[in-house]
Amino acid sequence: METYKSDCAVCHGLPGQKQSAIAYGMFPKPPQLFEHGVTDDPVGETYWKVANGIRLTGMPGFKGTKSDDALWQVSLLLANADKLPASVTTALHQPITPSPTGDTTKMPEGK
Repeated sequence: METYKSDCAVCHGLPGQKQSAIAYGMFPKPPQLFEHGVTDDPVGETYWKVANGIRLTGMPGFKGTKSDDALWQVSLLLANADKLPASVTTALHQPITPSPTGDTTKMPEGK
């Protein structure tokens, strides 16, 4: 959930919030995933998009900068976006807190 909030929400939004100025200015428009979701997509397809990006859009690939676990967590969150408990929806609106086990970000080789 923290990865979604820190890296995805600026373009794809949070439940019940309006589109950000960044998302508004993009072409093509990024889907607001809690409004129009990807819950009917196979979770593996969502994982592939998160990991590899989508060419000719503003969607970057995160395979080189996020852990595999973080990519699957985002994919599973989105696959279940239409049935999230209230506690998860509330947590999505809370400020980002550091992970007790450390950052899931990894630097690309040679950077």
